[in-house]
Amino acid sequence: MLDSIEHIVYHLNLCTGRYEFLSSAAATLFGLRHEDLCVAGIELVAQRMLPGEYEAAISHIGELARANPGQRVPCSVEYRLRCADGQIRYYHDSMTIDVGPDGAPLAVAGVTVDVSQRAAAEAALKETEAQFRRMMEVAQVGIFVLQNAGLQYVNQYFLSAYGYTNEELLGRLSPTDLVIPEQREMLLDQVRRRAAGEAGHAYEVTALRKDGSTFPARVLGMPTTINGLPASVGTLIDISEQKAAEQKIRELAEFDPLTGLPNRRLLRDRFAQMVAVAEREESDLALIFLDLDHFKRINDSLGHSVGDDLLCAVAERLVTAIRKVDTLARLGGDEFIFALPGIQSAAAAEVARRLLEVCATPFSVAGHDLTVTPSLGISLYPRDGKDLEALLRNADTAMYKAKELGRNAFQFYSSEMNVATLEDLLMESSLRRGLNSGEFILHYQPLISLQTGRITGVEALIRWQHPDLGLIMPDRFISVAEDTGLINPLGDWVLCEACRQAMVWQAAGLPAVTMAVNVAPVQFRQSGFVEELAGALAASGLEAKDLELELTERTVMHDAEINLGTLSAINRMGVGLALDDFGTGYSSLAYLRRFPVGKLKIDRSFVRDMVDEADDQAIASTIVLMGHNLRLKVLAEGVETADQLALLRKMGCDMAQGFYFSRAVPAEQLADLLREQPFLVKE
Repeated sequence: MLDSIEHIVYHLNLCTGRYEFLSSAAATLFGLRHEDLCVAGIELVAQRMLPGEYEAAISHIGELARANPGQRVPCSVEYRLRCADGQIRYYHDSMTIDVGPDGAPLAVAGVTVDVSQRAAAEAALKETEAQFRRMMEVAQVGIFVLQNAGLQYVNQYFLSAYGYTNEELLGRLSPTDLVIPEQREMLLDQVRRRAAGEAGHAYEVTALRKDGSTFPARVLGMPTTINGLPASVGTLIDISEQKAAEQKIRELAEFDPLTGLPNRRLLRDRFAQMVAVAEREESDLALIFLDLDHFKRINDSLGHSVGDDLLCAVAERLVTAIRKVDTLARLGGDEFIFALPGIQSAAAAEVARRLLEVCATPFSVAGHDLTVTPSLGISLYPRDGKDLEALLRNADTAMYKAKELGRNAFQFYSSEMNVATLEDLLMESSLRRGLNSGEFILHYQPLISLQTGRITGVEALIRWQHPDLGLIMPDRFISVAEDTGLINPLGDWVLCEACRQAMVWQAAGLPAVTMAVNVAPVQFRQSGFVEELAGALAASGLEAKDLELELTERTVMHDAEINLGTLSAINRMGVGLALDDFGTGYSSLAYLRRFPVGKLKIDRSFVRDMVDEADDQAIASTIVLMGHNLRLKVLAEGVETADQLALLRKMGCDMAQGFYFSRAVPAEQLADLLREQPFLVKE
């Protein structure tokens, strides 16, 4: 019956090394003849076993025997054997050892089973496990195994991401130790759900490294069982690069690329949130529209790179004047918007004052100390509008009102401003039509030498011959022309027409006189002004010495270093320069000495009351003395009485103009005055 069993059944006498019984299956399993095995005994089997494995089996049997003298001891061994066909097969021996009283093994009886298939399967499984482990170790995602709320395995990526070693992490730290405190309860909930068998979904955490730094990570866990107990396996991915890319896209979409401030899109989103809070809490909201005064001339004179640097410097200062809950946005160009939640009119005015103060100190940009002032308009929610566009429009209107009142100031919006804005729009439309239709004319006021009474020059003054309203004086349209940019083509026309008229008089044989032309600040600062001036002279044929440009004191002194180059270029052409409205600005004597100015014009405000007011008389006298000390001619504006004239002559003033001599008159009447010379001083 034993010979019919496919496994080997045997009884081996260890003292003789011979099999006392060996089933016939031995020949098949070992690939040896049954007779040879019986004769050769255990030695033949030992020869076929792989090196070291026979010795290891005998040693194991000996150790058990010595530990159990006089007993029968169960034992099992595994070994590999090279069969007759050359194949190596795996065998498992389950035996009982008969041990003598002295602890020596006497005999063994047992069953030998061919386990080659099982061994091959186990080897394949081990190889698969090894390959899987190697794959997990080189994977570019963190892999972890969780069981009993603790980490049982993590791969190298996971360890590197957090900066721990296996010894520091496994069995020592909880998963909640690996995220910021604010997310620990959320993470515990996820761990419980996986342990309960609930399928996971990807979620994001702020991971906490060993060194205390953090990184954004995406986690996905799935439930499983290990050794029959609930567990979960999952992945962790460092998404720092993805978050950085998302932030970059968001910045491009919602932030101004130059200053880093919110743009119109983000302002609109934040404003909507502010309005929702204001409606819920019945609170107020203020919007401030800030525009830099005369910013264009910075770009025109120093270049756009300097202008960009200045905008960044301005933005940095403006941020310091507001709260963290406020929003400062840049709409473009030199326009900034402030959205101030929970702010009423008094507090908005205080913020506006702070903004003016932070801009008062010159900005050091690219080696230049630049002075730039802001004009601000304020609108209030809900009084001045209930949506962003309405509040922006009204704050913009108020800002332009601040510019009209002298700039470097703020104004609150009022409904009356819309009426004025409408009038300005109509005026602008009419101005454009008037320029194209030739409705503008020049009148001329004589400039008198006080020593001789001779007309030595004329000042060209623009008038608008409106087809419906008649003659309109410049004080009604010049400010609109300046605000709309029409002052440049208008000023260019005045310059060309004045030069042309001067040549007409000379061609008629009239005495040559200096043609004085007022130049608006915007016109003076436009790029290409010097070229435009040269073109007017060339087109008319007028000599440069017969032309004089009048610039206000404020025009010249604002950004004096920048203007000095333009003034010098004009002087090199031979064109005269006069400083208009002198005494009303803030001239630096150091700059005045450097400017190529040939004439000072005393403002009419000092001339008007100087006969009766000692202070005005003193100022006028000081200007005359100072001008002469600087080798400049001095002209008094607004002379209307004989007493004023006498006093000016006594002071030594060189020239005068005003109604006492003549109002500004058309070119034909001025030609008559040049012929007659009615103001000559009689000897």
